[in-house]
Amino acid sequence: MTSLYRLDAPASAIAAACGAEAGNDPWMGGYVAPGRPAPVIVSDGRGGARRYLRPKLWGVPPPPQGTQPVTTVRNLESPFWIGTLRHPELRCLVPATAFPAWSGAAGAKRQHWFSVSSRRIFAFAGIQRQIEDWPGFAIVTTEANRLVAHHRPGAMPVIIHAEDYGRWLSADWREAKALVSAFPSQLMTVGDTPP
Repeated sequence: MTSLYRLDAPASAIAAACGAEAGNDPWMGGYVAPGRPAPVIVSDGRGGARRYLRPKLWGVPPPPQGTQPVTTVRNLESPFWIGTLRHPELRCLVPATAFPAWSGAAGAKRQHWFSVSSRRIFAFAGIQRQIEDWPGFAIVTTEANRLVAHHRPGAMPVIIHAEDYGRWLSADWREAKALVSAFPSQLMTVGDTPP
């Protein structure tokens, strides 16, 4: 499960890389952890043509029986998520420059940082929810690809190809759901430090 990622770029560079308007977003770069603010990319709701950077908190309000904010979405058929996923205006892109995984035996674990080879700034599939004063987002995850699973079996964030940003933000759910898959290993790099 992803519980940290890096976004080492200012808002202006993120907006340029993702075809969005930065507005007055003050983001200057750094790490993102649950409960902390970070920029996400939202659409104008008209076919995803105009995109905007908006600060939100990582984590959405939990289901009725939960007590902790939810940071990742895995079960796309869950009644808790399906209503959000079916509405394009509630989907978002979560910009990132790297995400980590730990591997090794207890007491000797090593952190590995994954990134996209051809793009310094890439984007995860995300959803957004606002309940009362809680403007939050969560990252959509899927089964890990071969590279990530070598270091940490289980799930990884869904990385959206740049040419599919508009589809994630505006397409009918049947079409957008086809984008939920593991990013190809050969298009990624891994290192002991963030790139």
